[in-house]
Amino acid sequence: MQWEIVIGLETHAQLSTESKIFSGSSTRFGAAPNTQASPVDLALPGVLPVMNKGAVEKAIQFGLAIGATVAPKSIFARKNYFYPDLPKGYQISQYEIPVVQGGRVSFILEQNGKAEVRSVQLTRAHLEEDAGKSLHEDYHGMTGIDLNRAGTPLLEIVTEPDMRSAAEAVAYAKALHSLVVWLGICDGNMQEGSFRCDANVSVRPLGQKEFGTRCEIKNLNSFRFLEEAINYEVRRQIELIEDGGTVVQETRLYDPDRKETRSMRSKEDAQDYRYFPDPDLPPLVIAPEWVERVKAAMPELPGAMRERFVGDYGLPEYDAAVLTQSKAMAGYFEAVVAKAGREQAKPAANWLMGDVSSTLNREGVDIAEAPVKAEQLALLLQRIADGTISNKIAKEVFGAMWEAKSDSPALADEIIESKGLKQISDSGALEKIVDEVLAANAKSVEEYRAGKEKAFNAIIGQAMKATRGKANPAQLTELLKKKLAG
Repeated sequence: MQWEIVIGLETHAQLSTESKIFSGSSTRFGAAPNTQASPVDLALPGVLPVMNKGAVEKAIQFGLAIGATVAPKSIFARKNYFYPDLPKGYQISQYEIPVVQGGRVSFILEQNGKAEVRSVQLTRAHLEEDAGKSLHEDYHGMTGIDLNRAGTPLLEIVTEPDMRSAAEAVAYAKALHSLVVWLGICDGNMQEGSFRCDANVSVRPLGQKEFGTRCEIKNLNSFRFLEEAINYEVRRQIELIEDGGTVVQETRLYDPDRKETRSMRSKEDAQDYRYFPDPDLPPLVIAPEWVERVKAAMPELPGAMRERFVGDYGLPEYDAAVLTQSKAMAGYFEAVVAKAGREQAKPAANWLMGDVSSTLNREGVDIAEAPVKAEQLALLLQRIADGTISNKIAKEVFGAMWEAKSDSPALADEIIESKGLKQISDSGALEKIVDEVLAANAKSVEEYRAGKEKAFNAIIGQAMKATRGKANPAQLTELLKKKLAG
């Protein structure tokens, strides 16, 4: 049987405020257990929550960035459940009327050698507080409770069940991660739990309209784990159904060591949480003037920058989309072009999407940490453009620049000079080399003159070898063709 995968994601983005959502306690990561938990966070008798204005403004920013409706009035609710790390016995969240409603997130999906722009419809994004953390290690067989995270501001971002593969879910999650970091509303640190995903996964026979029974995989804190967990869960559900079993709606956890999901608890529905409006918090009212003030202070958004890159620099839409997936990458690109000249925009894009990105991935570093600075890459591009070196030699120079980890603005020139990599453009020197290559490759010359075009590539290869790759390719090609036609 052919199966269709149905995926929706719920993402918790920790908002980058200095204090918690309903108290003045610090949100700094890594403090000793229970040193950042105030009476409000501990739910001591008589305390009252006070809304953090900064958290609301970050929610407004997100709503504007995705083209959503920012609710003029939203309600906080109590979500009741009983865990040891939830001191109040309920979580303050939003249910019926969230602060952000609708919106879309666009992203590039690359698969089967093709790339296309996709988008996912969002249902909502709502403000809520985080719970504390249960610590199970190094407590002599007991569990410790750390309430430093209790009350940390979260924006829970919920999609429609629009995604049809693990690859698509990961591409969306990466785009969402890039967006919240771009806006500055979340630091995106997945290792510290600042950005974590829950995946709702189900399968259904191809062509069926009704959704299958879904399972929720909780707290996936890396893109690799997200992909592995979804793929495992899809296989598990399909095998279960094909063997005559039934998928049970439940919450599952992913075990990265065993690379499998396992049952955690039966899946709660909304009625299980007994939501009701929080009597300690009035409705959150967001006036149009407040929205406009937030909008005026926002950075240039990826979509607007993408259009500008196409219009101002003449980049293809795909290049512009790739470069604006990261604010740091977009800034690096503009810094290169500012130094090298606007005519170098396309070569700069090619280098960033090619050699630079592949090296960053191999080394596991971000563009902000790249040892080759924007002005250094700009000089390298200029040396290709003025014929000092070929594209092939430029790759060697770039590798040496990366390894050098030098701040010298003239690093490319220094490496070209020290390694003797300057391109041979002297026509007399080239002609002498060409004559020697033709004499040494008489068979290839004969084949070319007999009509075998491939023989020309062999001759070019020998000529480049003779010059150790330093011949000007265009000049060499022209000279060879002239000699072979004679």
